[in-house]
Amino acid sequence: MAKPNAKGPVRTVQIYCSKCKFQLFKYRKGGKGALVKCFKERIVEDFTHEEGICPSCHGQFARNALIRGAPALKIVGTKVTMK
Repeated sequence: MAKPNAKGPVRTVQIYCSKCKFQLFKYRKGGKGALVKCFKERIVEDFTHEEGICPSCHGQFARNALIRGAPALKIVGTKVTMK
């Protein structure tokens, strides 16, 4: 399986909890589609204490996954928004 692009994209987006609007992290996103997964190596700043759990409302927004051989967070439904 192919790994994600090692260099990584340059476009940075802010990821927020849909429920309480708390900023979860800054992420280097590639492409222009919806946010389905977040590779852990592309997270620039992480504002969470537990992986996949919002520190403000304690809702689960993602779960751990192994995608293309790289650790990632798989986003649950419409639990996050990005700007």
